[in-house]
Amino acid sequence: MSYATQIAMTLPEVVLGLGALALMLVAAWGGAASTRAVSWCAVAVLAGACLALIGPASSGGIAFDGLYRADAFAAFAKVLIFLGSAVAVLLAPSFFQRTAGDDLRPEYPVLILLSAAGMGIMVSAADLLTLYVGLELQSLAAYVLASFMRRDQRSAEAGLKYFVLGALASGILLYGVSLVYGFTGTTQFDLIASAYATGTGSIGLMFGLVFVFAGLAFKMSAVPFHMWTPDVYEGAPTPVTAFFASAPKVAAMALAVRVAVEAMGPAVDQWRQIVIFAALASIVLGAVAAIGQSNIKRLLAYSSINNVGFALIGLAAGTPEGVAGVMTYMAIYIVMTLGSFLVVLQMRDQDGRPVESIAALSGLSRHRPGLAAALAIFMFSLAGIPPLFGFWAKFAVFDAAVRAGLFPLAVVGIAASTIGAYYYLRVVKTMYFDEPAPAFGSGDRLEGGLIALTAVAVSPLGYLAIPLLSAWTMAAARALF
Repeated sequence: MSYATQIAMTLPEVVLGLGALALMLVAAWGGAASTRAVSWCAVAVLAGACLALIGPASSGGIAFDGLYRADAFAAFAKVLIFLGSAVAVLLAPSFFQRTAGDDLRPEYPVLILLSAAGMGIMVSAADLLTLYVGLELQSLAAYVLASFMRRDQRSAEAGLKYFVLGALASGILLYGVSLVYGFTGTTQFDLIASAYATGTGSIGLMFGLVFVFAGLAFKMSAVPFHMWTPDVYEGAPTPVTAFFASAPKVAAMALAVRVAVEAMGPAVDQWRQIVIFAALASIVLGAVAAIGQSNIKRLLAYSSINNVGFALIGLAAGTPEGVAGVMTYMAIYIVMTLGSFLVVLQMRDQDGRPVESIAALSGLSRHRPGLAAALAIFMFSLAGIPPLFGFWAKFAVFDAAVRAGLFPLAVVGIAASTIGAYYYLRVVKTMYFDEPAPAFGSGDRLEGGLIALTAVAVSPLGYLAIPLLSAWTMAAARALF
């Protein structure tokens, strides 16, 4: 294969990397005055990265001697990642302008681009070394984004916590990688799968498998490696929190799926036990811990933990249908979550200061009926209540589990989902039945338009996209098997 063809296969990451470098130079010379221009250029770069997926970047196969894989699975995940990243860039200017003392700087969209490039490498990794390089590129940019509001104590604390715990998770992951390499003599996924199939160094490989999955569980906020999520989500600037809850979550889940299926497919009986435990623990803890929350961002943090658990049910199936269910779930989840955080961005007092208390939503239906209706749609959809589109996401993973013979897992997951419905319904009850709190300030037109778009996408109209979504996710899943 020629070098030019291999570059064409990695074109999305090339576009993001070159775009980030160019915009970094613009930011250095233009200063704060260039922020708006850099932000819109960053969105254009992300759109270009999506267009670059057409061709070899979505079906080229293996590149760079087994380090990188361009297939339909990676292409589907990258579309979700780039869309989530673009929304995070679009949301930032108005938020930082309203936040006293913290005007947006042009480094923000550059960091988003670098993080997106890392996530693109993650989902296309065909080697443990590529996996780690992509993961660390994404993480290093994320640490800075979490503490982007330097004069805000909560933001600085969020960045520090994320960095310390992220370093610990990276150490755990690297230890698992070293064990896998030590007992197989390779870091390439296909050769690792051959070692698992032959049972070479089975005990050492089993420990390596456990540590690798532990490191990946941290990145996707799965229990018991979820402890950073509520604090970081609450402390980080809200556009950054929306970013953390969407694009990196998709990247971490897609990476876990690829590692499980491609590198450790023959050991499915071993990693399935880990995935089932993480899935049920995440569902239950995410639901129970969210009940007592009074901060809307912390509630959505536990909601993200809860939703990761449901997605892992599809992975536990270990079948093409299960992988398709996971990607279907993540596609719908990213829309519901971004919509919820868009509403949170609208929560600000008359002076423009952010308001994060759930109690501040009291009586929202009386002075902002459209906003209340949109948030109700997102809450009902996250709870998986039909006929909203979130129901289809849960149905996809439960159906895959039942088809794979994991009927008890599906039953327990369905029963546990009723716990989560409580705190979602509590938010709706606060908006429609409690005495009105002080009215919010005026809304931003861009945010309002995106709220309307995401609300329509997760409404019953979303079911019209099922044929296309099902075909795309199944094609992505079959690329792994």
